[in-house]
Amino acid sequence: MKKSSTLICAPLMAQSIEQMVSQMHQAKAQGADMVEIRLDCIDNFQPRNDLETILRNKPLPVLTVYRRKQEGGLYEGDERARVEALHLAQELGADYVEYDLELVEENKKERSRDSKIIVSCYVNGVTPSEEDLSHIVASIQATGADIAKLVINAADITELPRIFHLLSCCQVPLIAYSSGERGLISQILSPKYGGFMVYGTIEGDSVPGLPTLASLREAYKVHYINEETKVFGLISKPVGHSKGPILHNPVLRHANFNGVYVPMLVDDLQKFFGAYPSHDFVGFSVGIPYKEAVIGFCNEVHPLAQSIAAANTIIRRPGNGELVGYNTDCEAAITAIEDALIKEHISINGKTAMNAPLYGKMFVLVGAGGAGRALAFGARSRGARVVVFDIDFDRAKSLACAVNGEVRRFKDLDQFQPEKGAVLANATPIGMHPNTDRIPVSEASLGDYQLVFDSVYNPRKTRLLKEAEVSGAIVVSGVEMFLRQAVGQFNLFTGGQAPVEFMREIIWEKF
Repeated sequence: MKKSSTLICAPLMAQSIEQMVSQMHQAKAQGADMVEIRLDCIDNFQPRNDLETILRNKPLPVLTVYRRKQEGGLYEGDERARVEALHLAQELGADYVEYDLELVEENKKERSRDSKIIVSCYVNGVTPSEEDLSHIVASIQATGADIAKLVINAADITELPRIFHLLSCCQVPLIAYSSGERGLISQILSPKYGGFMVYGTIEGDSVPGLPTLASLREAYKVHYINEETKVFGLISKPVGHSKGPILHNPVLRHANFNGVYVPMLVDDLQKFFGAYPSHDFVGFSVGIPYKEAVIGFCNEVHPLAQSIAAANTIIRRPGNGELVGYNTDCEAAITAIEDALIKEHISINGKTAMNAPLYGKMFVLVGAGGAGRALAFGARSRGARVVVFDIDFDRAKSLACAVNGEVRRFKDLDQFQPEKGAVLANATPIGMHPNTDRIPVSEASLGDYQLVFDSVYNPRKTRLLKEAEVSGAIVVSGVEMFLRQAVGQFNLFTGGQAPVEFMREIIWEKF
């Protein structure tokens, strides 16, 4: 694949010169192409001595930044002293020096050696329109800057296409992104639109909204993202827990498919689909809490997803851009449960297989959302008797009616005594990282279940599964469901056949 020329830069905010030098070497070891030195973070900063030490020991090209508090920095001192320090960085041979747009004209200085000048604008508050952002960039270009830099703080992911448009049409090299969690893909996708640079943090120095150097290099392989790269996204809220990028990206590369899979924190589905109509965004995974609601935004829904009334996968048709919804959760979860029951049966009865391991069993389902609906319809299709619990009783009742099952009130779950040999399936986020100490049922009841399934896959073995295993139940992790539904998604995303064993290897290594 054609490589992009976008550089990876590690922002360094150490408080001492010794730490700063150490972090520069860490950044190089972790794959950075350059480092940004935040002078405003250095305690008792001594411009000449400290800059000389930094530049004398640099293992990578250095960008010096001296950021004021109103731009998200720490500097609150005299403006003349700040500008003089940046001028000194030029004189001493910093590779890049950043000046803010507000002061660059009145503090213009002939550059020395080969320093390149970055002129920046940090937009606080409401994100300007695409037209207004273009005017800001034009003002930066008019200063004669070598590189323009524009930073917004998007309140919604739907504001990011304005950034992508600027990157693709700017006449000078441009660094443009949004800070914060909703702006994450503005970093990852910057190479696709010709961005000059993306930021990635060193290990142990996380910044909200910034990917790590390791993820940029290993998971996303940003140097191989180019204008032809197709984008797949996870639509969810929250989205930070997802390990989808860790799985899907290596598999896309393994299949030699020019695509990237990114997390997309979505607040409003209608606004989202209105802002991302591009054929570059070719497919989506759908997570909490949108699996049911997303059906209403599809132009067509596959019969299985239609019957479940929930979709976890959306494909954009290449020709007309229409959205088609699918459900790969159902078969993924049910086959994982069936295979575990069959394996247990064979271990006890030798080679005698079971044709319908769920037939006639009580299937106790906790959670009537999108994942719960997939499990309920799958269990019913195999002849199980479904009992539904959900904190929203009306939702639980509606699902129970749809599968000819039984509904119970959530408050009665702790006292519920299942039949011997029943199956328990958790389809709620209870027990998901970081709140890993909770379980949805009483520990005392776990001994009555033959099998316990948890749709949560982070952590791999939840507290529910640990307690169930102690009680003697067969346990099935959400990781197995995650793998199987991802196989189905890959086939839909690419039109090819997923490399299942390769995917399983990644999951065992990375999850």
